[in-house]
Amino acid sequence: MTTMEAIVFEEFGGPEVLRHETGAVVPEPGPGEVRLRVAAIGVNPMDWKVRRGLLEAHFPTTFPAVPGIEVAGTVDAVGEGVTGLAVGDEVFGWSKTGAYARYALAGNVLPKPAGLSWEAAVGLPVAGETAARVLAELGVREGETLFLHGAAGIVGTIAVQLAVAAGVTVVGSASAANHAYLRELGAVPVEYGDGLADRVREAAPQGVDAVFDAAGHGVLPVAIALLGGEGTADKARIATIASVDAAEHGIAYSLPEPDFDRVRGWLTAQAEGVLAGTLRLRHAETLPLEEAARAQELSETGHVRGKLVLVP
Repeated sequence: MTTMEAIVFEEFGGPEVLRHETGAVVPEPGPGEVRLRVAAIGVNPMDWKVRRGLLEAHFPTTFPAVPGIEVAGTVDAVGEGVTGLAVGDEVFGWSKTGAYARYALAGNVLPKPAGLSWEAAVGLPVAGETAARVLAELGVREGETLFLHGAAGIVGTIAVQLAVAAGVTVVGSASAANHAYLRELGAVPVEYGDGLADRVREAAPQGVDAVFDAAGHGVLPVAIALLGGEGTADKARIATIASVDAAEHGIAYSLPEPDFDRVRGWLTAQAEGVLAGTLRLRHAETLPLEEAARAQELSETGHVRGKLVLVP
């Protein structure tokens, strides 16, 4: 039995439940799966929410569990029925067995372009898919105005650039410290907090056509007001990935795109954009795998500027 380095937890709780092991069992790929020798791991808010037991209704946990869904690495073994991938291929995508490990199994991965760093590659799957999906759901098009709440985060960073490139005017909320950054991306920044609706209206006197909520914190009533108020607003043009009370406001909570061919197209284009310098990613910090607890603590503060990455 071959063993490996991994982060494991056996109960819900704070960062202290994460344990760095060197004797975890290396998984074997089943039909349709590949095994990756992991080069980089993306840290996401979902990771600590799963660790705290907050997402059990949607993502049941079987203990002992390895955290993480976002991974980039080299194909090390190929399961039955896999086509288009071979040992030695460099890929990025989603782990099926937990990404916080030296080896991970994956099904939905795509080739990493030569020249794209591991850190950049692992920063794309979750944020890139989310940004492209929500913009598609909202149907924003050239000449329209989008209000993006939480525009300076990793999802917001990509969404702002995709929308601006499509000819959409973007008004983005963020703390004052991030306003210069948003201007660099092409957005019109506004401050969080009381009076947000008035500040958005001042920044967009032409009106707002759609709202992308990437931060939560009770913004949905503001979104409805910006689109004309309760009873008038077209709620199909409001999307959230952060407000758990969405259903109470008659707004759909956006969920991952099930069609991986569509996702592949989005991420391939984004990876090419990063290489060409037309899409900017925000990298916060790279930490060794054994510091996973610290990485999740940083993520849980909600104040990380950019992507947190772990490396085995």
